[in-house]
Amino acid sequence: MRYSVKYKKSAEKKLNKLDPPVREKIKKWVEKNLEGCENPRHTGKPLEGDWYGYWRYRVGNYRLVAQIVDSEIIIFIVNVDKGNDIYK
Repeated sequence: MRYSVKYKKSAEKKLNKLDPPVREKIKKWVEKNLEGCENPRHTGKPLEGDWYGYWRYRVGNYRLVAQIVDSEIIIFIVNVDKGNDIYK
């Protein structure tokens, strides 16, 4: 089973507001590490508390928060932001 990646509209808007080099770095990282992967939990970290059930991926100074839906083999990127700003 290989996972595909989809972006929530709000995450896509935040991604598009980033500087072009940063945006490209994040997109390339997602393509390399998540798109078509067999185990998306290998590179991420599970979140706790209010974000329980979501996974965090670190790309430089930025964080991606994702929801992994095993039944549909999809990774939904729900938020993109810098460091601790992502959890607000």
